[in-house]
Amino acid sequence: MNPRTLTPSMSLLLAFEASARHQSYTRAAEELSLTQSAVSRQVQALEELLEVRLFQRKGRRIELTDVGRMYMRGVGVAITGLRNATLQAIAYRSGGGILNLAVLPTFGARWLMPRLHSFYAANPNVIVHMHSRIGYFDLETAGVDAVIGVGNGELPGLISHRLLEEELVVVASPDLLARHPIKLARDLGSLLLLRVATRPNVWQEWFDACNVKLRGSYLGPTFELTSHLIQAVATGIGVGLVPRCLVEEELQSGNLIVPFEAPYVSGLNYYFAYPTQKADLPSIAAFRDWLLAIN
Repeated sequence: MNPRTLTPSMSLLLAFEASARHQSYTRAAEELSLTQSAVSRQVQALEELLEVRLFQRKGRRIELTDVGRMYMRGVGVAITGLRNATLQAIAYRSGGGILNLAVLPTFGARWLMPRLHSFYAANPNVIVHMHSRIGYFDLETAGVDAVIGVGNGELPGLISHRLLEEELVVVASPDLLARHPIKLARDLGSLLLLRVATRPNVWQEWFDACNVKLRGSYLGPTFELTSHLIQAVATGIGVGLVPRCLVEEELQSGNLIVPFEAPYVSGLNYYFAYPTQKADLPSIAAFRDWLLAIN
């Protein structure tokens, strides 16, 4: 196949991408500082090159065809990637740039966000785009520069920095504790023990550490997100075993209480990691230095 067919010119792709986003040649032309007829001709030239229809007329509007929607998914990602790469290159002049950061949803909301204002105060030229991620994924495929995750920090091809040791604590609502006083691990016997789906055995591990036999019949519902579990605990549904760093606000306000101190160090850590080849990227260097300075 002719390589030109597989690599259309950027002018054709930009005309198509803008028209697809706006579903209008006129609005695409305004964005690209072209005439409506010029944009229409470029889209037509792209359709002739690919030998497929990318748009169809719906009255005065245009809509993507099925193949057009498929093509837009790929082209849109590619153009966004090119724009981000260009911004990163330009940012080297000022030591700023864009950081696409993957982060565990609850950690991002409850630990990172309350502190992020100090990062922006010190680094006004850096913009952090946060992407919620749970579990393993390929950073390059996901279009992500760095990740904050939990584990042992040993990730092939990535540089990782330890941020926090994970310390799990038992938490309950004041209302539940008023009805069911808890002073020792064995007092949990008749209460629902709430869990996160990704860590179904965490209560077993904690009871083992406390030398108390777990009565499995009282294991309660599971939740995909730790934030949902924390909300369930706050409403009095049951008792949670959660990282202390994720319930700092609730403990300070009294919405959640640690009924007795039996902290459990899981052996896992929260870490900041990024590919070796991106270690000198100004946005990553700035974010890394800030994270390590506040811990």
